[in-house]
Amino acid sequence: MSESPAAGTKVPPAAETSENPPPSGLVTPRPHLRSPRSRPYALTVRALGPVVLLALWWAASATGLLTADVLASPAEVFRAVGELWGNGQLPDALTTSLTRSGLGLVIGLAAGLALGIVTGFTRLGDELLDSSLQTLRTIPFLSLVPLFMVWFGINETAKILLIAVATTFPMYVSTSSGVRTTDPKLIEAMRAFGMSRLGIVRQVVLPGALPSLLAGLRLSMTLSVIALIAAEEINATAGIGYLMSQAQSYARTDILAVCILVYGLLGLTADVLVRLLERVLMPWRTPQGARR
Repeated sequence: MSESPAAGTKVPPAAETSENPPPSGLVTPRPHLRSPRSRPYALTVRALGPVVLLALWWAASATGLLTADVLASPAEVFRAVGELWGNGQLPDALTTSLTRSGLGLVIGLAAGLALGIVTGFTRLGDELLDSSLQTLRTIPFLSLVPLFMVWFGINETAKILLIAVATTFPMYVSTSSGVRTTDPKLIEAMRAFGMSRLGIVRQVVLPGALPSLLAGLRLSMTLSVIALIAAEEINATAGIGYLMSQAQSYARTDILAVCILVYGLLGLTADVLVRLLERVLMPWRTPQGARR
């Protein structure tokens, strides 16, 4: 016979094993530990695609399947980079294009953020503005190029505003959606404590909508590069688009490839910056693959 414990004696809880599972409804938290090899492995996998494409490009050029009049070889493109950087054309073009894209992006983000807060946080703003903004959102920004040339001429204003229009609506949609998901009970509680409307937006609404805001930022930054390509077709006299038009006139496929690669690197850099910002502002959100 098994002896029962004496009265008053505390019995330690049984260890949680497969035979003794935790009570229903209670979940034992398990920390997600990053494997020390996960980051180098992820970087290797990410770099594998571009390396394979570069190898195929080199092989096609070396075997004659890809002729120079169609697309220059990687070696010729690298030489063109050195030529353009050495004579100062590439740094000047990058400075001009980044200035256009940056100014348009800042204007677009500010407009989209303000409109998204107004329509998502106030019923009157939603009823007055949302339907009109949703209609404007469906208009392709490329169709506005001729109209902007008529309105603003062929100067920098038209280029910057075209980028601003393209980047406003992704930020607007993401902000409005994120603001609407804020818990109304939390807002009412803050109002009961006497917090002002501006304070509620700054300390409650925007932090709660942060994932949506970063998603809108990523889309807007990517679109700023796409809109930059279209904007620099408006009689540009400087910038990456100007280099492309000059290279097209002289059939320099090596310089054309350099400009295309620069546009791609700008888009990749924008995406990497947003990812880093997500890790700083939301460190608790980690990719599923990093939890293994």
